[in-house]
Amino acid sequence: MKSMTGFGRGTAVLAGQTVTVQVSSVNRKNLDLAIRLPAEWESLESLVGDEVRKVAHRGRVSVVVEVTGDTGPAAVAWDEAEVGAILDRLADLADTRGVTFSPTPELLWSIANSQRRSAELPGPEAATAILQAVLAEALRAFAAMRAKEGEALLIDFITRLATLRGHVDAIAARAPLVPAAYREQLLQRLRQAELELDLNDERVLREIALFADRCDITEELTRLRSHFDQFATLLKSTGEIGRKAEFILQEIGREVNTIGSKANDLTIARAVIELKNELERIREQMANVE
Repeated sequence: MKSMTGFGRGTAVLAGQTVTVQVSSVNRKNLDLAIRLPAEWESLESLVGDEVRKVAHRGRVSVVVEVTGDTGPAAVAWDEAEVGAILDRLADLADTRGVTFSPTPELLWSIANSQRRSAELPGPEAATAILQAVLAEALRAFAAMRAKEGEALLIDFITRLATLRGHVDAIAARAPLVPAAYREQLLQRLRQAELELDLNDERVLREIALFADRCDITEELTRLRSHFDQFATLLKSTGEIGRKAEFILQEIGREVNTIGSKANDLTIARAVIELKNELERIREQMANVE
């Protein structure tokens, strides 16, 4: 099991500059890739996307590739020709207005800094190998974090599934007692209405039989336990889990709702509320699973 939340980072030096790749992800129903590369390397976007798809199948995954640093004398330079041209234009402007033009160090620094340029990056062909290596490093860390968070989620799901089973066992133990309790309530209401009827009266027996049929939840309990088993098996499987789990949880919710509408018993109704609460917590957590 893998979480959809993760982060990984890799770095390397290329042509005297530092190449940094950061991969991060958040929840999303489908795989949504956002890749940001230096303009010179935009042709490598499909390569980056293919590598990311090998480790991520769901989530909004952001990949940022940056080239920074100043580890060589040619890494950063000023455009001296452009700086000189600006100074010449300023001198001409001052001359036409009869103003003495004496550039200060501060002015020179300001003009030179405005024309500062980064050294040209190697072309995409020369950068492919190093970019793949740095991306692989970032993706390893990214996948490891998602796997670690997935382990924590797995433990939580197993614990909550045990809680669901406990509530269903309690409902199953209570269900056979419901018709008998209804019979006592029915007879008590008849006595309060001063209508004495024999327990073996056909009308009483028919009413109790109809009630027992309406509130029978045997099939729902059987299907619920089957869904629990499917969910437990899915949790231990590899590959994408989130979508399949969402479907199973939907089926579990349907059976729980049916039990709540049929049971007609306060004890079972309380257990159904607990089931729904726990099921909602599982759904919220499952939104984090790939």
